[in-house]
Amino acid sequence: MSSQHQSQSGLTRNTYLSSNTGEYLDTFDFAGTRYEKVEDLRYGTNPHQTAAFYRPVDNHGAIGGMEILKSGKSGLSQTNLEDISYALNTVKFFDSPACACMKHVNPSGAAVAVANQRLLEVYQKARDCDPRAAFGSVVAFNSRVDWETAAEIMKTFVECVVAPDFSSESMAIFEDTDSKMNRQIRIIRCGDIGTIPKYMEQNAATQRTVKVLHDGSLVIADPLLTAVRGVDDLAPAQGENKKMGHVVSTVEPSPGQLLDLLTAWYINMNVRSNGVVLVKEGGTLAVGTGEQDRVGAVEQALVKYKEKYQGKENIAGSVMASDGFFPFPDAVEVAAEAGVKAIVAPAGSLRDADVIARANELGVALRHAPERIFSHH
Repeated sequence: MSSQHQSQSGLTRNTYLSSNTGEYLDTFDFAGTRYEKVEDLRYGTNPHQTAAFYRPVDNHGAIGGMEILKSGKSGLSQTNLEDISYALNTVKFFDSPACACMKHVNPSGAAVAVANQRLLEVYQKARDCDPRAAFGSVVAFNSRVDWETAAEIMKTFVECVVAPDFSSESMAIFEDTDSKMNRQIRIIRCGDIGTIPKYMEQNAATQRTVKVLHDGSLVIADPLLTAVRGVDDLAPAQGENKKMGHVVSTVEPSPGQLLDLLTAWYINMNVRSNGVVLVKEGGTLAVGTGEQDRVGAVEQALVKYKEKYQGKENIAGSVMASDGFFPFPDAVEVAAEAGVKAIVAPAGSLRDADVIARANELGVALRHAPERIFSHH
């Protein structure tokens, strides 16, 4: 929170900075919660910006309660913490081993284990979605990191690895001082990932988001949560208008495609809008992010798949998640031409019926999620 001005909520620069020294205070109160300083950060978003990391005094969650097991030559930056936050916010959804490679607060790749895959394979799926972007990323897991996964991580440059636990063998590998590439890698044991809310029914009022606008004003909002708990919450798409009448999706996804749709939906919650995510066999094939138009996000993802994907899967038979509805059938047409066979998106377009009818013609299963998941982080 770096506002230089008095905000309407009463949070001022002097609330968290000493008026005498300009240093960040050890504690401050905001919105009924007392915060304590964990540490001064290496820098903020850029090296010329100062920053400090705070946590609620009485509630040390997955990030506030993390433990640095191995630190680089200097501490964490704001960018590290933000990537850690969004990476953990991705893997929190999965009971099976999962991994997210986060870069500039977007996943370069993410994956979950299918058919009893080892953590090593899960990491490879996440990394190989876009190995070039994963270079210098933050890598998060929802399960204990073993030695073979650690050895694979050390083959390329990684800023931070965060997980609930690490085996002693993996720590020995991370401590390897002969590694020129990853000598300064940061290894972090996170707190309980289960403290991060997932679903709308959970009471997350104490974890509301705060965004400081450029004039010092604040927006306080509920966190982005979902009503989607499983594949049964992804209903066959249906829509109605005067021209088309009532139209229902008639193409059935396979059980594996349904699980991939669920995976793609959860990953897409941590993609900057407009976002689309392509998934097959539990791993991302590409992530289209930050586009101003829906079909542009699909086109970007397809270009990334063609030019950057180095995994083992083919796009034929893959699935796609869109964080917003389709105003026209064009995004579905572009995805279908590339080989996508199932799509999940929210309803809400005046042309939903037209889009569903076109998906039926193309042999694409279209499922509607119960909410939009835009993220303007």
